[in-house]
Amino acid sequence: MGGETARHLDASGQPRLGDANGGPPDDRAADEARRAIEAVWRIESARVIAALARMVHDVGLAEDAAADALVAALEQWPTEGVPANPGAWLTAIGKRKAIDAVRRRVALDRKYAEIGNDIESRLAPGGPEPDEVEDDLLRLMFVACHPLLSPDARAALTLRLLGGLSTEEIAHAYRVPEATVGQRISRAKRTLAEADVGFEVPDGAERRERLASVLEVIYLVFNEGYAATRGDEWIRHDLCDEALRLGRILAGLTPNDAEVHGLLALMEIQASRLRARTGPDGEPVLLLDQDRGRWDHLQIRRGLAALERAERLSGGAPAPYTVQAAIAACHARARTGEDTDWERIATLYATLARIEPSPIVELNRAVAVGMAYGPEAGLPLVDAIADDPAMRDYHLLPSVRGDLLAKLGRGDEAAAEFARAASLTRNERERALLLDRAAAVTGSAAFRLAVDADPM
Repeated sequence: MGGETARHLDASGQPRLGDANGGPPDDRAADEARRAIEAVWRIESARVIAALARMVHDVGLAEDAAADALVAALEQWPTEGVPANPGAWLTAIGKRKAIDAVRRRVALDRKYAEIGNDIESRLAPGGPEPDEVEDDLLRLMFVACHPLLSPDARAALTLRLLGGLSTEEIAHAYRVPEATVGQRISRAKRTLAEADVGFEVPDGAERRERLASVLEVIYLVFNEGYAATRGDEWIRHDLCDEALRLGRILAGLTPNDAEVHGLLALMEIQASRLRARTGPDGEPVLLLDQDRGRWDHLQIRRGLAALERAERLSGGAPAPYTVQAAIAACHARARTGEDTDWERIATLYATLARIEPSPIVELNRAVAVGMAYGPEAGLPLVDAIADDPAMRDYHLLPSVRGDLLAKLGRGDEAAAEFARAASLTRNERERALLLDRAAAVTGSAAFRLAVDADPM
């Protein structure tokens, strides 16, 4: 990109949406135009990048061309006005920028020259058909969530390309340095380019594997918002909202995939509790202590409808996200904590452990068994996984064990477990709660902390 373009980009190459000329807006009309640009970019950026990636077969080049189009909007719209179809305008400008970029690379790679000519031949006044746009979005999801990339890189690239979030916003959401996120995104794009990953929707077994990777990334983003792993906030609503948006888009693009609807059901039901999960000062309010009148019952109904669709599409065959959504539904249907069907939840966790075994599933099963049949039934299940390497630094294991011990009257042992759990968590709100439990060793807050945590 040239110097003129670079003036409008941050250190990571993302356009500065609020600053077209390096200074404050000079009048109200310009300010309104820039706000419109920001809104349009957040809505349309994924479609623009997806359309360009389909044509150039290079996610990095597509994002650069889209960024150049946004810079053009930042320069032109404040004085010329927002076009009637801003998404189409951005895509058309992006195509021209991509052609220019491809032509500049002709001397380096003949393949790019051929692609550039192909792009130019595809430029049509009417733009892509709606179905083509939707296919492009699905392709972009599969590319951004490619298994070649690490989970952190997949999440960052997905939020950047499909969520329209800046590197700064992603870094803030995950409480990591902006440079770290920028490096993850740059390495991810370089890895995809070097592996010559096709911009396409895979078929057959590869499609199932790649779709599982997409679902994993969306749920990873949601979980980081639902129960933040670090920092002093218990919930990060922006990440939950973005994961839900991506899940709803994916459900619309793949309407006949049961697990897509299973994941959407799980997230909708879990998100319905967000308003009740924190107190006035941001302190955690655990599931069994929540005011269920503050739950979003419309969102619960959406989640239950998605669960019903997932179960219908699967023909009753259990699948991981659908089973987890069924567990969440048990909580959603209970009018009070005492009404919760813990025996049903314990049975569902046993099913989940059978189809997708992991020590974390076993820990959650121990919670449910302890609630259904007493702490003496749950404690052996926790002890059985205590030496698993995956659980060595997992703070919820000692917190669950501490509450079971407290319920059995073994207070000193329970306090030690709570203190150990507090030393392992990186979230300040959670640490304060666990230290309170270590001091008090009464009630069952730490046990409910594990109940409230998401499985997997």
